[in-house]
Amino acid sequence: MAHITLGGNQVETSGTLPQKGDKVPNFKLTDRDMATKTLEDFKGKRLVLNIFPSIDTDVCATSVRKFNEKATGLKNTEVLCISRDLPFAQKRFASDEGIENVTNLSDFKTGNFGKEYGLEMISGPLEGLHSRAVIVLDKDRTVIHSQQVPEIGEEPDYLSALKPLL
Repeated sequence: MAHITLGGNQVETSGTLPQKGDKVPNFKLTDRDMATKTLEDFKGKRLVLNIFPSIDTDVCATSVRKFNEKATGLKNTEVLCISRDLPFAQKRFASDEGIENVTNLSDFKTGNFGKEYGLEMISGPLEGLHSRAVIVLDKDRTVIHSQQVPEIGEEPDYLSALKPLL
């Protein structure tokens, strides 16, 4: 269980993130067109999992914008922006912002992604949502970078996340 903060107040998560060298479990998430996506749909690609509580908050939206910008230069890499937001909200945001270089995926149906990856908040005002984290996978689904952002209101370390992909 990770101990993070929201506005300086302690929040607990359902577990700990997969760490460098770990293989990650499969997932079932929903894309903007309500189709189910699994890890196998991205086979052979390196993945950046940008995970956050809600697209409708400033810091979460900023992380999607920044990864969208930085994803253009990454070879054989896909950025997945994952939250519990409804796919309709994710689609609206992407359309309004011109987001085209990342894939938004929702964990709204089961919430299993948050539980299995150890990042669901189990206390605090955002209980049930995902904590802010970044997990980077090589093409074999091995973790090459993992960051549980300690304060939910702060952005992830983009440079550290992308460095293993350069």
